[in-house]
Parts: sequence; structure tokens; C-alpha cells
Amino acid sequence: MYAIIADGGRQYKVEEGQELEIDYREISSGEELTFEQVLAVSGEEGLKLGQPTVDGARVTAQVLGPIKGEKIFVQKLRRRKNSRRRTGHRQIYTRIRISKISA
Repeated sequence: MYAIIADGGRQYKVEEGQELEIDYREISSGEELTFEQVLAVSGEEGLKLGQPTVDGARVTAQVLGPIKGEKIFVQKLRRRKNSRRRTGHRQIYTRIRISKISA
């Protein structure tokens, strides 16, 4: 059984027990998070598609905590000016585990 949810302008295909990173939220680890925007649900009865969302469907997840993403380096260079600048950035994500998909 899987579901397709929309969160933060992105769509995720999720299954029960799956762990994934979403945009950072100020939620402490151990709390539950509910996604109401379920676009599609696949189960024993077949595939249910929403227009745009499936009525009554929701996905609950347990928050595991914040994590940092991969470091990205940004380099700027002006040629022949001896001007170089290098900065780094690490995006913060919230790691969750999908606990239940209900249609």
C-alpha cells in the first residue's frame, strides 16, 4: 500500500515504515504529523485518485528529529580582478517515519 502526498510544493510517494526528509518544521521529535493533502492512495481495492485530493484520506507520520543536508559550496569569481569568494550552505530538514496510511 502506498500513497502520494503533497507537502511544501513537492509530491512524495510514501509507504508505511518509510523514512524521508521534508522541509524543516519546529516540531520536537516523537510527535505525530498528519498530512491531509493525499493525491492518490493504492490499496487492496485498487488505486484511488483524487481531484485534486482523496476525500477522507490521511497519512500520519512520526517525527524523528531535525537533520542537516549535504554541504553545498557556492563559488563566485571575477576574472582578472583577483576577487574570489567561497561560501557554504547546509539545509535543515525534518526526518519523519510514515506510520499509517488511511483511505
